[in-house]
Amino acid sequence: MGSASPSYRGHRYPVEVISHCVWLYFRFPLSFREVEELMLQRGVIVSYETIRRWCATFGQAYVNGLRRRRPRPGDKWHLDEVFIKVNGELKYLWRAVDQDGNVLDILVQNRRDKAAARRFFRRLMKRTRAVPRVVVTDKLRSYGAAHREVMPSVEHRSHKGLNNRAENSHQPTRQRERAMKGFRSTGGAQRFLSAFSGISPHFRPHRHLMTAFDHRAEMTIRFAIWDQITGTANRPATA
Repeated sequence: MGSASPSYRGHRYPVEVISHCVWLYFRFPLSFREVEELMLQRGVIVSYETIRRWCATFGQAYVNGLRRRRPRPGDKWHLDEVFIKVNGELKYLWRAVDQDGNVLDILVQNRRDKAAARRFFRRLMKRTRAVPRVVVTDKLRSYGAAHREVMPSVEHRSHKGLNNRAENSHQPTRQRERAMKGFRSTGGAQRFLSAFSGISPHFRPHRHLMTAFDHRAEMTIRFAIWDQITGTANRPATA
């Protein structure tokens, strides 16, 4: 279950500061400058450019640590694609979640044709190391064509009304996209959304299904997991 935390060799700031800045940026709709200001209020002087580098360096590493601790994905996958703007051009964000709403993977692509759907199917199976029992999509024909080629033995349900779970999973991304005023490059969008889709949901349990007590207990567990995968839990206590 345990795994080595990321290496912080060469970074002069404490692990606690680095992981906290990364948490702030991916958990809340904040800019790097706003994170810089929040840290200044706490007496920590760090530039927004340094915070940007930390998020680029450690964001995906933290997500990989969280992913290793997740249970196996459910056997019912919901897939959906929405357009996003990258440097003023339309791109497509492909997303897959299981029946519990856990994000399995995201992929930014130029198109939403058969080749794009096929690429996403194959990436999904490789990343999850699993094959679903059922795949649920909207009416986009590309899904059906790719499904027949990549996973013909898997049941495919194509219906707009059945896919609300995947569509709802796009909402935090839309909120963040508006706050960032779009993305500057396809690679940058992929890197950010890959980290965002792994970190943000970790701190978003199904609050509406919990009592306040249960929510606090669940969040305590999730913060403990965060401390473990970032390496802050292993730091010696200071006087």
